[in-house]
Amino acid sequence: MASILVVDDEASMREFLEILLGKQGHRVSTAAGLAGAVARAGEGGVDLVITDLRLGADSGIDVLRKVKELSPATEVVVVTAFASTENAVQAMKLGAYDYVLKPFKVDELRLVVEKALEHRALVQENRVLRHRVGKPRLAAPEIIGHSAATEEVRALVEKVAPTRTTVLVTGESGVGKEVVARAIHDQSDKRDQPFVAVNCGAIPEGLIESELFGHEKGAFTGATDTKAGLFEVAGTGTLFLDEIAELPLQLQVRLLRALQERRIRRVGGTADLAFSARIVAATNRELGEEVAAGRFREDLFYRLNVIQIRVPPLRDRREDLPLFVAHFLVRFAVETGKPEVKLSAEAERRLFEYDYPGNVRELANVVERAVTLADGPEIQVPDLPPALRAGASAPRAAAAPAELPDAGLDLQAHLDGIERRVLEQALARSGGVKTEAARLLSLTFRSLRYRLAKFGIDR
Repeated sequence: MASILVVDDEASMREFLEILLGKQGHRVSTAAGLAGAVARAGEGGVDLVITDLRLGADSGIDVLRKVKELSPATEVVVVTAFASTENAVQAMKLGAYDYVLKPFKVDELRLVVEKALEHRALVQENRVLRHRVGKPRLAAPEIIGHSAATEEVRALVEKVAPTRTTVLVTGESGVGKEVVARAIHDQSDKRDQPFVAVNCGAIPEGLIESELFGHEKGAFTGATDTKAGLFEVAGTGTLFLDEIAELPLQLQVRLLRALQERRIRRVGGTADLAFSARIVAATNRELGEEVAAGRFREDLFYRLNVIQIRVPPLRDRREDLPLFVAHFLVRFAVETGKPEVKLSAEAERRLFEYDYPGNVRELANVVERAVTLADGPEIQVPDLPPALRAGASAPRAAAAPAELPDAGLDLQAHLDGIERRVLEQALARSGGVKTEAARLLSLTFRSLRYRLAKFGIDR
């Protein structure tokens, strides 16, 4: 089933095509001319436009141009009784999928419609696959575990999945927030539609706006073609905005407007386009604290925080560890082409005693390393990373003295002093390499840069 717009100045033809295509299960809307076609296309969600070439004072070529400006992914078929090689070439050059001559046979039009929609589906799938290239998923493909905390997450996912409600997934880095987002998508009626994930902290500030909202040809230097943003690429599926707290404030304004109005505008564009994708956002920060610090808009926070699903750290659901370990042992044995791999008793003890500050992502890396290095069918202690071989839990951050001076203190200044010292220590240990300092502090590069600027640290 697709959404098809029929544009014809003859009411009888509009009615005929509406009935014909409706019987095939398609949702059909109609327009008598250019203005009506532009208005409907501007609402978004149109998969195919069938337009007559002659529309009284208007032209089907103008309809084709406008539709392609508003929605490059929408296929257009031009139908006319005034066929000429010149018209056909012009329509195809402007992006028409095909050209049908009146009077046409019903089966001929059905075949063209079917092929046009197949082509659109392939192009859409291509866009999604190109977006996913080079982005492997280290986390498990489903929600693993039977602890009370995990069951609570699973129950919330089952409740919200059938709805269109915006969901905010929170939790430490590496706990599996994208796994939860995918579970929401897979359990919804959008499961056969695209799931498009974007890490808002991994894209340079100068590119993130174009990546999300798209841009028109000539909008900026290097914009040689019109490009659909991820809101459009997601179609009627799910758009997952990971690390949402990393969005610059000026872009948060645009996102807020998009969520409120369910419409976007490409960079350099003048028309608003409706979008149908469901939004799931995630962050490893406390957005309430970010709002208080002026780094995140309060109105956007409330717009995103309709339903919040907090994923607990792995150390708070240790009973799930055996299931995760078993899952990763099988997965990485298959990926490395090894037969079944088991843990020695001592290696198993070390694995289960460790705290995993990097959560599920760190556990996956530990097991992958062990499976790769194991010489036989059993993983031994020497196959584990140094921290586990030493039998020590992950180092924990030293707590600040809890004693409050009799005269009291300026809490913010006290915390700022601690933060500044830790930042300087991280830079010193990393030799001034900021990407390494960010890794040591479990921060994104953009977040580290913000903190360094806040304290005037530059080296």
